[in-house]
Amino acid sequence: MKLAVIGLGLIGGSLALDLKARGFTRHVIGVENNPQHASIALKKGIVDEVLPLQTAVEAANLVVLAVPVNIITTLLPQVLNYANENTIVTDMGSTKGAIIASIANHPKRANYVASHPMAGTEFSGPTAALYNLFDGKVAIICDAANSHPDALTIVAGMYKTLKMPLHYMSATEHDMHAAYVSHISHISSFVLALTVLEKEKSVANIFNLASGGFASTVRLAKSSPNMWSPIFAQNVPSLLEVMDTYIDKMQQWRTQMATGNFEAVHEAMKQANAIRKIL
Repeated sequence: MKLAVIGLGLIGGSLALDLKARGFTRHVIGVENNPQHASIALKKGIVDEVLPLQTAVEAANLVVLAVPVNIITTLLPQVLNYANENTIVTDMGSTKGAIIASIANHPKRANYVASHPMAGTEFSGPTAALYNLFDGKVAIICDAANSHPDALTIVAGMYKTLKMPLHYMSATEHDMHAAYVSHISHISSFVLALTVLEKEKSVANIFNLASGGFASTVRLAKSSPNMWSPIFAQNVPSLLEVMDTYIDKMQQWRTQMATGNFEAVHEAMKQANAIRKIL
């Protein structure tokens, strides 16, 4: 198995480290347009070599796109153009609808498996790559009926190597569920950070008074805008729905506090505690 990883940041780099360490592949080819990132990936042993896109795809059995979703929609048709008849292609994108639409009519559509590993941190770049990032997290495969069975088998084997349980759903279902359980968390974190930065002008106070609760809630605001802005742009309908619900719940909470209805606030918190049974 020759593996080509396009994008050597947190996800692509961590993927390459584990797949090689666990014997899924002996040789990892990297594709990276940032020379500094390419150099770091080579020095860290994340990849064995860095090649131009076409050369890497032509040499690989499995190609993984681990770049921002707007770049995936641009590169994926090119990758399938370069791919050999038996080359398998998958991506790590956090949205699926727009990505799948970009190659819906491609003659090698069956070579492609739309997937999304639900794992990550707030850090980016090859220095953020680490072993065991994916262990125990869920991976999603979308619109599986449109992928060749052999392609599905290889990609499923990749995720098994990463110790990720697999779930299957449509791209529409994926984008809706991702908006509710992942994307809104990032929006909330970004907005909370903006609120604190606007209201609290003392850097020292933010640093000194930020307890574990604030630090954990605002952690995602350190995430890369280059990655998350395209995700939001590709999932607008689902995000608007969840944001409307979030704003409505926030307004209800505000009204209850403004009118002194703390019994309702207490009851709302009890209802929210039900999340313990899930997480």
